[in-house]
Amino acid sequence: MKITAFAGSNSKTSINKRLVTYTASLFNQPDTTVLDLNDYDMPLYGMDLELENGIPNDIFKISTILKESDLLIISLAEHNGAYATVFKNLFDWLSRVDGTKGFHNKPIFLMASSPGGRGGASVLEIAKARLPFNDGEVIDTYSLPNFSSNFNDKDGITDPELKSILFDKIENIKSQLKF
Repeated sequence: MKITAFAGSNSKTSINKRLVTYTASLFNQPDTTVLDLNDYDMPLYGMDLELENGIPNDIFKISTILKESDLLIISLAEHNGAYATVFKNLFDWLSRVDGTKGFHNKPIFLMASSPGGRGGASVLEIAKARLPFNDGEVIDTYSLPNFSSNFNDKDGITDPELKSILFDKIENIKSQLKF
C-alpha cells in the first residue's frame, strides 16, 4: 500500500507536519512519502494566471503522487478558523487538473492540531464537509489539542488517551483498507 502524507502548512516548524510525519510512521508501510509543500512551486491561484501560464508543473507532480496513492494522510493547520493559505491554494490548483476535482477519489485520514484546546476542530469540520465535493473520501478524522503539552518528537503523542484514540483509528483504517 502506498501512503502519501502532508501538512496543510508552509511553516518550517509546522506542528501539523510533525503530527502527520509521526502518524504516517505508525502505519509501518515501506512505501510512505511525506511531502513538504514548500518543495513545490505553487503561485497564488488566479484565473488570469492560469490562462496566461497554465497549471504549474509542480501541481501536475502533486496530482500524480496523489493519484498513485492508496491512502492520503493530511494534517491541516488552522488559520483564523479555516485552511492555511498554502492548503487552499493547493486545493484550488488541484481542482483545475483535467480528470479530477482534486483528490482522485482517494481515502483520506484527515487530521489537525493546534496550540489550543480545540485542536483545529473548525478546519477539520470545514475540510470534512468540503473534500468529498473534490473527490476526497474522508474515512476518519483526528484532532490533537494543546500540541506542545501532548506531543514531543521522541515519544510522539504523550497523552495516553489521545494516543490510544489515534492508534485505534489507525488500526481501523488498516482493516478497512486491508493493509
